[in-house]
Amino acid sequence: MNNRRSYLLIAPTAAVFGALFVAPCVYFLVISFWIVQRYKLTPDFTFANYDKTFQSYLEVGVFTVVMAGVIALLTTVLGFIYAYLIRFRAGSWGPALLFIALITLFGGYLMKIYAWKTILGNEGVLNSALISAGLIEAPLTWLLYSPAAIVVTLIHFLLPLAVLPIYGSLRGVSDIEIEAARDLGARPWNILGDIVIARCQIGIVAAFVFSFLIAAGDYVTPLLVGGKINMIGNLIAPQFGNFFNWPLGSAMSFLVLAMALIVLVVAYAVTSIWKPR
Repeated sequence: MNNRRSYLLIAPTAAVFGALFVAPCVYFLVISFWIVQRYKLTPDFTFANYDKTFQSYLEVGVFTVVMAGVIALLTTVLGFIYAYLIRFRAGSWGPALLFIALITLFGGYLMKIYAWKTILGNEGVLNSALISAGLIEAPLTWLLYSPAAIVVTLIHFLLPLAVLPIYGSLRGVSDIEIEAARDLGARPWNILGDIVIARCQIGIVAAFVFSFLIAAGDYVTPLLVGGKINMIGNLIAPQFGNFFNWPLGSAMSFLVLAMALIVLVVAYAVTSIWKPR
């Protein structure tokens, strides 16, 4: 009876998840094997779309996954440091720092992108400050429209999403555990590795997964601050819009999804190896 009641409680959520996520994924998986004739989707089972994806877009896909991995790793590390400071070092300032992390979630995504364009541009805040200080004579043109600009902008956007799950996990680490470890002679690095990190692995993995998947699928940031640097999202979007080649766009999407799943499995395997001594 209790099991039946539990199923009834989760049924609405499962129905929404199935309708808005599972069903579209299945649909696009099916049409990835179709073709387009005279701007119409034509059911015709073929691997031509995947063959073209591997031949023409594999390099961009690998670049996207590497970029997303770097962004996710840096975001997770910075998020852990920030969450650690809130939980163990900030004292009475902890709630204020957490509020700052939360309030940034309400800032517009495009607003953050244009803010970094203003900061990193040739006549932006950073170049103007460096020129005024006499450190450079001409603007640093490589600051904007570069991989570094994409990394910085996405880290700024994703950092709150990494801080929250890590901080939630750190709340499960009590102060008395830290004090007991110190009393037993544990060094700071032993406490950090064997207690803190070991106890918040779920939060760390969640932060990495959120950051990686969002970065791998993003195409607005590379478009606005990356210049001529293309990530796979910049090539997938026109297939659904300008070219009306949904089968090829679907095949490209599932290529990125497959590579992302491989990276996430490897990341989970690495974190599962970490065991407290």
